[in-house]
Amino acid sequence: MIADILKGRVTQRGYALLLRNLLPVYQALEQYLSRHAASPLVGAIARRELARASAIEADLNVLSSEAYAAIVLPAATGYVKAIERASAGDGARLIAHAYTRYLGDLSGGQILKRLLVRSLSLPTSALSFYEFPTIVDVASFKSEYRDAIDRAGDESNDFDGIVEEGALAFELNIKLSAALQAEVARRAL
Repeated sequence: MIADILKGRVTQRGYALLLRNLLPVYQALEQYLSRHAASPLVGAIARRELARASAIEADLNVLSSEAYAAIVLPAATGYVKAIERASAGDGARLIAHAYTRYLGDLSGGQILKRLLVRSLSLPTSALSFYEFPTIVDVASFKSEYRDAIDRAGDESNDFDGIVEEGALAFELNIKLSAALQAEVARRAL
């Protein structure tokens, strides 16, 4: 799916399907990070200004109310379950998911936004997912957030588990993208 965006081949329906499947992932991540927000380990990475679920919902409202936008694929459900498992105990493994999702959004997400504007001519009201209105200096914030993630990982008693979870988070992203690509092809979206 991301490959289609990069190549300018994504359709509005395909993009809506992507957002629909990212929504439960971000809802879970935000819920569990919030649950651990008072933790000295995870609290520094549970940052409200990074929350994406409400932005995704807003974008979906602009893009479509069609049936394809209601499809949640098993790959997304599996991703949510992994985030739920990562939240167990002190929630240290959530560090890996925050790193994968949020730093990706702050970096590559900005490239995707420009490509979507160009290929789909989407209005800015359909691209809230890529907007971080309360972050004044994205580059400085990214650096600060990366440092907070590094400190949290260093302070954890489960560093190897966080690294393991990081590999899983990347794998889940790849699986979700492949599942979305297959669904787009199957439904000719």
